[in-house]
Amino acid sequence: MALNYDLVILGGGTGGYVTAIRAAQLGLKTAIVEKQKLGGTCLHKGCIPTKALLKSADVYQQVKNAANFGVDTSVPTFNIDQAMARMENVVSSLHQGVEHLVSSNKIDVYEGFGRILGPSIFSPIAGSISVEYEEERENDILVSKNVIIATGSSPTVLPDMEIDHTKTITSDDLVEMTELPKSVIIVGGGVIGLEWASFLHDVGVEVTILEAQDQILSAFDHDIVKRLKQILKKKGITILEQAKVDPSSIEKGSEIQVTYQQRNEMHNISAEKLLIAVGRHANTKKIGIENTDIQLDQKGFIQVNEHFQTKENHIYAIGDVNGGLQLAHVATYEGKKAVEHIAGLRSSQISEQEIPSCIYGNPEIAMIGFTEQEVKLKGYDYRVEKVSLQAIGKAHVNGHTDGFTKIIINKQTNDILGIHMIGDHVTELIGQASVAKYFDGSALELSEVIYPHPSLSEIIGEAALAADGRKIHG
Repeated sequence: MALNYDLVILGGGTGGYVTAIRAAQLGLKTAIVEKQKLGGTCLHKGCIPTKALLKSADVYQQVKNAANFGVDTSVPTFNIDQAMARMENVVSSLHQGVEHLVSSNKIDVYEGFGRILGPSIFSPIAGSISVEYEEERENDILVSKNVIIATGSSPTVLPDMEIDHTKTITSDDLVEMTELPKSVIIVGGGVIGLEWASFLHDVGVEVTILEAQDQILSAFDHDIVKRLKQILKKKGITILEQAKVDPSSIEKGSEIQVTYQQRNEMHNISAEKLLIAVGRHANTKKIGIENTDIQLDQKGFIQVNEHFQTKENHIYAIGDVNGGLQLAHVATYEGKKAVEHIAGLRSSQISEQEIPSCIYGNPEIAMIGFTEQEVKLKGYDYRVEKVSLQAIGKAHVNGHTDGFTKIIINKQTNDILGIHMIGDHVTELIGQASVAKYFDGSALELSEVIYPHPSLSEIIGEAALAADGRKIHG
């Protein structure tokens, strides 16, 4: 029997369930097809569990250094079992909240694998969804006026390399670990690799990062990355750039042996675990793309227009699967805009330069807008100012003064081109910069805001004052 909907969403991750709620608010009869759990990668394997573990590592470091604050403690130990249990409790609580939100908005959820069908007796156009179940039961057919693909992404592995989930692992395996390894080699110096490097090192694991490109975090501002490398190396993390791993050289024994090439020289390295963190690929296999006119790019991501429509106008694709920024907040934004387009509403569109990006390790990194290298390539007449956390009283109170904020200003208009931050709790500060960027703010406007004292937020005001030629501190 066919079931009729205004909208069916393939995937119940962060992008999928938020999109469904917005659709319900607009009066659309909506269903989600999700094989696993509502919340998807972000809630169960990515954003939330990793940040929960990073918080445990942060608390451990605070206790280790408590004597600096006049607090006497015994020698602390890190209990991975308790940290994992806390992580699971956080995830479970949020998962229950998502289920309640979806249920209260009267959204139907089908716990199976969704596959797009071509034109059939159910519909003259491609877009009906076959829901396939693991247990022996008949498939459900969902006939929908519109479809949104929100199937997300999965960890990418090196060519011709097999992940055994024991010695060779991905980030998915780490959120299920039962014990800490003594040493880890991380292949990939992107956001995922850096966050796991931060956690593992801070709880006592020996960490080596192998990055094939010229520098880690190649998409981030070079000044920020330079300071990050200084901090990480001082902590004891080994970072090897221009280091290309040969997958065929990997040997497994009591430790895993890896050969890599760096500047035309071959080197060997060994560790207890090998974490592959070289990016994520779109989940498009077996979802019925071949039954449609949807086009994929060379990397396998679904091509969409400014409204997130595919070549099939009634089928949209949001989040990681469409090849844009792989961020949960991007997926939710795109989903809401896609639904509003379906409903015939006009809504503003934002550019990538108005989307903040964060890294939640130790230290934290946050950015919005263009990097300095991008500004140079685009030919802007620009000005750069930096303010150290050393100039901020609250940073001294907190005991974390290693970091800075960098602001890039258009000399012709005084508008903000980019804000880049590294240091303690900067991921909590970038939202203010996001508001300023969205409203096309200037250094003058940011400098005229009254910031509470003492607070870390003062660093944004100090940077803006500096960019406006009125530097007070720093």
